[in-house]
Amino acid sequence: MPPKRKRKIAPPVIAVDRIGDLPDHMLQHVISFLPAQAAVRTCMLARRWRHLWRSTSGLRIVSLHDKCYYYADVQELRKFVDHLLILRERTDLDTVEIKFGEFSQDDMPYLNLWIRFAVMSKVRALTVHLDGSLFLYLDPLVSQHLRTLDLEGVGLEESVLDFASCPALEDLKMCRCDINAGRIASRSLKHLSIFGCRSDLDCRIHVSTPGLVSLNLADFAGKTPFLGNMALLERARVYLSDSCEDDCLNYDSGALCGANDNACAVCLDNNDGRSDCVILGGISNAKHLELLSEGGKATFTRDLKHCPTFSKLKTLLLNEYWCEAPGLDPLACILKNSPVLEKLTLHLFSWGPSHKVEIKGSYSRVEGATAISEHLNIVEVKCNVVDEKVLKVLKFLCSFNIRFSFE
Repeated sequence: MPPKRKRKIAPPVIAVDRIGDLPDHMLQHVISFLPAQAAVRTCMLARRWRHLWRSTSGLRIVSLHDKCYYYADVQELRKFVDHLLILRERTDLDTVEIKFGEFSQDDMPYLNLWIRFAVMSKVRALTVHLDGSLFLYLDPLVSQHLRTLDLEGVGLEESVLDFASCPALEDLKMCRCDINAGRIASRSLKHLSIFGCRSDLDCRIHVSTPGLVSLNLADFAGKTPFLGNMALLERARVYLSDSCEDDCLNYDSGALCGANDNACAVCLDNNDGRSDCVILGGISNAKHLELLSEGGKATFTRDLKHCPTFSKLKTLLLNEYWCEAPGLDPLACILKNSPVLEKLTLHLFSWGPSHKVEIKGSYSRVEGATAISEHLNIVEVKCNVVDEKVLKVLKFLCSFNIRFSFE
């Protein structure tokens, strides 16, 4: 009888604490991504973790009530956050996120105090998102270190929006904010987004950001902000929604004032005595533009009466607003003043992102002088159906020697 083979015994499994092997600064970096409540609880994991949370480079004051760790209740967290800030080491903070839902008047001093703590901790990226029925009006910010400021649901006065005391600020986002200021000013700002904000002022907000590289101005409620010169601008998106108060009074009669000589009071507005253009003059140096508007808004058509030359413009996206006037004058004007345009995209009565019909074309060169850019290699017309309105636009473009093919 052959001898029995001995079974191989698997070596014992030895648990390896790979996370625990990381150096303290890496553990603190990981903890920084947790909500503050969870970050503090890591002190229970082991003796080594007891004080790591006190020196993290990030602080997130948000809710733990749901999986997305989003809006918290200020009343619930006031005592916790006050103790947290007292017990933290006085180390610099890279990022701070403060996200709350409903809050009361009594909560406002606490919120501003926590924001001030972040600024005093030399925070580089500060996020304040509030989703309540009230607006928290921020105290002025003074920081040599703040680079990114992301605000939602806050109130902003002129003392806050003059960023002379924040010389390192490069990225500013404002969403659903109440802007009670006549001026937004920063020489260092490179990226600016104003989305869904409002202003009840009778005058236009003057945006003075000469170093801006990218701009997003969308769904602003009130008089459209006046844009100062942005010589370094690369890309801009401007969307004038129904909330815009620059309504042409002649629109209901079938024509914007830009198409006739009888300008209404809105279209004759002197723009607070600043310039002939509200929007287009400030963004005329951009290489890439998206200019969208709901029907009846006077801002773009009024600007086109003093249309600047878009000497660097490479790509342009427009919607049907530019094709409403008799003779399609607004579309013709901007094409004639874009001498190096390479790509034109028209979204006609279709917002996308998917469109049922896409028609592509390009400029066909002819001898002699041309009215539009000879570099226009790509023309895209996107819509849901080719009706009389779309055919009118196609016929108009063909008059500029643009030839199309259907896909």
